[in-house]
Order: sequence, then C-alpha cells, then structure tokens
Amino acid sequence: MGADGNPTVGGAPMMADMNIIENAVNSPINTTLVAAVQAAGLAETLQGDGPFTVFAPTDDAFAALPAGTVESLLQPENRATLTKVLTAHVVPGTWTSQAFMDAADSEGFVHMETVSGDALSAQVKSSGNVYIFDESGNVRDVVTADVMQSNGVIHVVDGVLLPE
Repeated sequence: MGADGNPTVGGAPMMADMNIIENAVNSPINTTLVAAVQAAGLAETLQGDGPFTVFAPTDDAFAALPAGTVESLLQPENRATLTKVLTAHVVPGTWTSQAFMDAADSEGFVHMETVSGDALSAQVKSSGNVYIFDESGNVRDVVTADVMQSNGVIHVVDGVLLPE
C-alpha cells in the first residue's frame, strides 16, 4: 500500500488524485499496456472524466500471448483491432471489489458490458478473490484490486482479456 492507502502497482505508488493514464505510466509492470493505449489513440479518452473501470494486463500477460501478437497489434494498420482489444478491458463506471460483492448474483457473478460492446463477467469468491471472464472463455485473476483513480478504478489482471 502506498502512503495514501491506495495499492502500489509493481512497487510504484498509485495516487488516487491522478487519472488512469497518469498512474499507468508510473507502473513498471504495465509498460506494454501504456504503449498499446498510446498506439490506439486512447490515452486522451482514459484521461477524461470517466468514471472507468480498467482491467489492466501486466507486461507478463501481454508476453504470454502467442509470439508476434503484440508487435502485430501495434502496427498502424491494425489500430482498429488493437482498439477493440483494449476497449474490451474498460467498463463504464467505478466497479470496486465491494461493488462487485454488492451486485453479485447467488453464484458470485456480475455481468458487465465493456466500452467495446463485449461482455465481461466478474466472479467474487467468498475469499474475496475476484476473477474476470472474457467472451473467449478465459479466466483472469485480479492480482491487485481497487487501485483508485481520479476518474475511476484499475484492477490489475494476470492475462489479456480477449473479445470473441
């Protein structure tokens, strides 16, 4: 935890009075995400008022994709695909772990629509752990939850969420 009680990400303090992009650029484990957001032209949007909930894959999550995937997505001719993948990680509103618990159905699930129009589901376990399910059937662990931002919240996830 940082001095203000906000979780650190990759050892870097995350400031609740800074926006999603301002904090993300300070995270040493989200450099690929920042590069992708910049390549897709989404930085200005994620600096806006929001609020947004961002499921932020780590550099290791991007590295786990098939060889050449990230490099291909970062090519200018693939900007639309990159934008689709990135916006499948963003949900309107501020979804904290507590909000997930409060909204969960009897099996612990909350179903959400991303900015891209794709579906995500969060499952909250009795242990408090949160898992994110994407449309492709992948299940990702929220490894750092509730990183509060001036325009929303970030949850660091251990995998890239893929739209169908």
